[in-house]
Amino acid sequence: MHETDRFRAAIVGWAAGGPGAPAAEAAARDVAAGSGVRTVVVVEGVSDRAALEALALRRGRDLGAAGVCVVPLGGATSIGRFLALLGPQGLGLRLGGLCDAAETGFFRRALERAAIGSPDTHEELARLGFFVCDADLEDELIRALGPRGVEQVVAEQGDLRSLRTFRNQPAQRERTERQRLRRFVGTTAGRKEAYARAMVEALDLDRVPRPLDDLLAHM
Repeated sequence: MHETDRFRAAIVGWAAGGPGAPAAEAAARDVAAGSGVRTVVVVEGVSDRAALEALALRRGRDLGAAGVCVVPLGGATSIGRFLALLGPQGLGLRLGGLCDAAETGFFRRALERAAIGSPDTHEELARLGFFVCDADLEDELIRALGPRGVEQVVAEQGDLRSLRTFRNQPAQRERTERQRLRRFVGTTAGRKEAYARAMVEALDLDRVPRPLDDLLAHM
């Protein structure tokens, strides 16, 4: 197991608490002390991690070799616990992150409690290394690719027939095409992660959503 993978599993276990937390804490501290991980990027879910890692590959960046670990929070409400463990009151690692526009309040409050900063705006969050998607990363990627580009990705994933059926559902008829596509990529377990990676792989590199590109540059 790569050191960043070991650290990711350890920090998630430590943050979760319970009987396994002491062993997970010891493992996280061991990796951090050995400089196996120097930067941690916290993202809301596994699809955000998939997109960021796919972009890093396309940009020729080896995150593991650079000591960068991308950690999905399992939801924005967990950010406070992770920052307490990872930030200056915990392991003291360099931090960055990505969040949805609707969740910035959780991030701002957690950054302040963790003594990292007191950002009031998206610009101030960015200066701390935390970048905001409008409304979320899937929406950013769909907008960057455009409906035809996303439909091509859907076809390559073998889901074009499912998309056509989905579009004809009564609940979808009043939505815009972008809204339908955003909903479609999140309808089946595992699809959101697969599509986040596939959409990044399909993008022209000069059309990468700014929050994603800025986060990678920050790392």
